[in-house]
Amino acid sequence: MTLNKELTGAIDHYVNEHFREWMNQFGSPRVVSEREMEIRERIVRVEESLERQSALMRQGFEQAEKRFEQMDKRFEQVDKRFEQVDKRFEQVDKRFEQVDKRFEQVNKRFEQVDKRFEELRGDMKTQFNRVYGFLTGLFVVISGAFITLVIQTVR
Repeated sequence: MTLNKELTGAIDHYVNEHFREWMNQFGSPRVVSEREMEIRERIVRVEESLERQSALMRQGFEQAEKRFEQMDKRFEQVDKRFEQVDKRFEQVDKRFEQVDKRFEQVNKRFEQVDKRFEELRGDMKTQFNRVYGFLTGLFVVISGAFITLVIQTVR
């Protein structure tokens, strides 16, 4: 019996080693084991899963692209608003320049008025001095005449 088992084991080993070669030589269909079928089914499932994930990723990328486009539009709107604010600031700057010019004109007018007051003050001072001189002279003449009258009446 041991010989029979040994002989059966050797034959089994020989057939297992050469079975695939014989099958390929004679063109007979390949025998697929259950394990290979399970692996193939798993491969098919993995491929299908990868396709679904790829589709989901594409969809996610498309949505992200749409969001980026919306963000770009928002940024463009914000840029337009900033440009409008810049224009308003430029207008305010122009108004301030106009106000500065007006203040310069007012300052020139005040300087002219100050010059006129100085001239009038000078004129008034000279006229006052003239009147003061005239009155002083008149007083001296009247005093002299009064003294002369008093002296003549006393004599």
